[in-house]
Amino acid sequence: MSQKLHVKTGDTVVVISGKDKGKQGVIKACEPKKSRVVVEGVNVVKRHTKPSQANPQGGIIEKEAPIHVSKVMILDPESKKPTRIKMVKQADGSFVRAAVKSGAVLDKVK
Repeated sequence: MSQKLHVKTGDTVVVISGKDKGKQGVIKACEPKKSRVVVEGVNVVKRHTKPSQANPQGGIIEKEAPIHVSKVMILDPESKKPTRIKMVKQADGSFVRAAVKSGAVLDKVK
């Protein structure tokens, strides 16, 4: 069963637990059904590949593997510290995500 994630593709996050604790990066992909996200420069694994038409050389390739969404927190745009998020109602009735610590709006207002 999939859950709604508190992060979106393009958000800047910080890892709060695991071997990459403290690292920051931008979310490249989200997998809500598995509750996982791929963060740029975090959880880098080595993949041994055979030569193919796409990669005629073959060899060892480094790529980012998904990590669980509970291990990341959004970076507050003002204080540059990890923060939770809340939904704030705009004047036109729409909701946007905002940082709990500073109140800064994370989503672009249309």
